[in-house]
Amino acid sequence: MKIYTGTGDQGKTSLFSGERVSKSILRLEAYGDLDELNSMIGTVASTIEGDRRALTAELQIVQKQLLNAGYWLATTPGSASVQFLNPFTTVPAETLETAIDRMNDTLPELKHFVLPGGHLSASLAHMARTVCRRTERRVIERVEQEDSSSEPSSTIKNILVFLNRLSDYLFVLARYCNHLQGKKDVMWKE
Repeated sequence: MKIYTGTGDQGKTSLFSGERVSKSILRLEAYGDLDELNSMIGTVASTIEGDRRALTAELQIVQKQLLNAGYWLATTPGSASVQFLNPFTTVPAETLETAIDRMNDTLPELKHFVLPGGHLSASLAHMARTVCRRTERRVIERVEQEDSSSEPSSTIKNILVFLNRLSDYLFVLARYCNHLQGKKDVMWKE
């Protein structure tokens, strides 16, 4: 299978639902940011040291959920292609909440702002968190621009909650990665 097709050479691409669109539209910006976030999470997972298979497996599940969200963003609502997508429910966000609580229970109480840093895995988790926040803003912007005449679908609402929760997860993951490596968070104190 060839990787290159040449069909995007003129600045157009195809949505999952088949429409040809400019590569500069907000929809593509939104799922492009999802793709960047997915890559960042893969990078975080690759830097987690020691036998942490459960944690890296958890991150791979997050990556799969991001791909699922990307398919939804790349599909025109109401198109026939929607039937081929996996539902995006509240379960991914709820799963993240459970993971946040699990990791947070092992960490010292947070009394100050944390400066990004520490172990490489923690620093990258902080970077992933900032990419996640940007992604969330971009998806909101797409929803406000493209769906301004109607209420966002429950799927889009679930994706937005998932992204919001994912940024919280990545913050706690950064602290947890420092904890696993015996490093203290760098606290910001004025």
